[in-house]
Amino acid sequence: MADVHEPEIRSYNMSRIKGKDTKPEMLVRKFLHAHGFRFKLHDKMLPGKPDIVLPKYNTIVQVHGCFWHGHEGCKYYVVPKTRTQWWLDKINADRQKDKDHERENEKYIS
Repeated sequence: MADVHEPEIRSYNMSRIKGKDTKPEMLVRKFLHAHGFRFKLHDKMLPGKPDIVLPKYNTIVQVHGCFWHGHEGCKYYVVPKTRTQWWLDKINADRQKDKDHERENEKYIS
């Protein structure tokens, strides 16, 4: 099935999707800061640039969106009805990248 938008419109729409400073991420950061935790954001030295790094505790926090990371059993994760196979391939690739980054980060955070 062809895309319903022209390439320029699709590009604009996708550029509006935030990857950093999302509402869930901001909530977690505010909670941590209010409880005295100090952290680094999106540390480029670690694989996958984790959302939050707590160096004092050798801990990282990833705030993954339900749609993009396909959380099993989550009521917010719904496979789109159009281009279903393309979306499943993309979400499965995201899941695999998450696992790879988690495995790589275990070397640094242990």
